[in-house]
Amino acid sequence: MILEAKEASYFYKSQKDKLILDHINYGFACGKIYAILGPSGSGKTTFLSLLAGLDMPAEGEICYNGKAITTSGLAEHRRHHVSLVFQSYNLIDYLTPLENVKLGGKKSPDVLLNSVGIAKELWGRSVLQLSGGQQQRVAIARALASNATVLLADEPTGNLDEATAWDVIDLLKHIAHNV
Repeated sequence: MILEAKEASYFYKSQKDKLILDHINYGFACGKIYAILGPSGSGKTTFLSLLAGLDMPAEGEICYNGKAITTSGLAEHRRHHVSLVFQSYNLIDYLTPLENVKLGGKKSPDVLLNSVGIAKELWGRSVLQLSGGQQQRVAIARALASNATVLLADEPTGNLDEATAWDVIDLLKHIAHNV
């Protein structure tokens, strides 16, 4: 398993009686796509945050390649092991799509923007001039620019039309199976 949750529990620090995740055990293998399903408020985004090292479990641990991610540090885990697509995009709004993707890593932003269907005439615009679906695709391209082994995506197709959503899913499948 490349990424594992071992007895991971989480509660909001301000509400210790509100348990969000209760002793989760799950492992994720390379070359596969996983979907975490559940109703709104069930802890899906919280679980992704723990896997990404954005937060720490109250109990248990998250492991990468068999070692607790706290061993080398959460920042190190985020920098080298995981790449993220946030539900709210988290693009740098004063930068262009091209510049945002360049921040993600060393892979070619031209190839990545093309692969998610962002037309070349949009590459030089402010991301604020793009639709929500276009911004989401730029965020996906930025995440793909990384050399990280694991891609964590929080509702990566939530703001896309059906045809584009299937294109993005196909792209993510292709990447997962060709790691």
